[in-house]
Amino acid sequence: MSKAFTRENDQDDEDDGEASAPALPPGTRNYMTRRGHRLLREEFEHLVKVERPNLVQVVSWAAGNGDRSENGDYIYGKKRLREIDRRLRFLTKRLDSSVVVDPAEQENTDQVFFGATVTICDQDGNESSYQIVGIDEADVGAGMISWISPLARALMKAREGDSIRFQSPMGWREIEVVAVRYIG
Repeated sequence: MSKAFTRENDQDDEDDGEASAPALPPGTRNYMTRRGHRLLREEFEHLVKVERPNLVQVVSWAAGNGDRSENGDYIYGKKRLREIDRRLRFLTKRLDSSVVVDPAEQENTDQVFFGATVTICDQDGNESSYQIVGIDEADVGAGMISWISPLARALMKAREGDSIRFQSPMGWREIEVVAVRYIG
């Protein structure tokens, strides 16, 4: 059988680039902030308008050089094109299912909801601040936690001064809500 009709990697078409991204809970919407939506849209636009067209040119040039079996530019380019196409399918699904929530438009600002920036104090007196964001924009190091994380779920509907007990990956923890802010 010709190599043209075989799959190099069966997993390439199966995961649509979602292997590293957390899955949405069944039956829920893909909530995200305006910033998160903008970043996904910018990544999509960059892949479609810049990276993919440039790579198609390289692959086309490499294909014209003759023997493709030992042509590194061609082989790498085709692999990278599959990665880009997989990422584009993933981004399309996420953007199509997204519900953009602007934290600045929250009316009930004394309670914790999606988009809130919450300052908490743990049992040792250490304060931390987290913004509750969409799963695609979560970055714990930057203080942005996903709305489906155990901490965010425990904080939902809490108010300043409330004590919250929740199950974290490291066991049960108790925290106190020090402040709730909504920043656009």
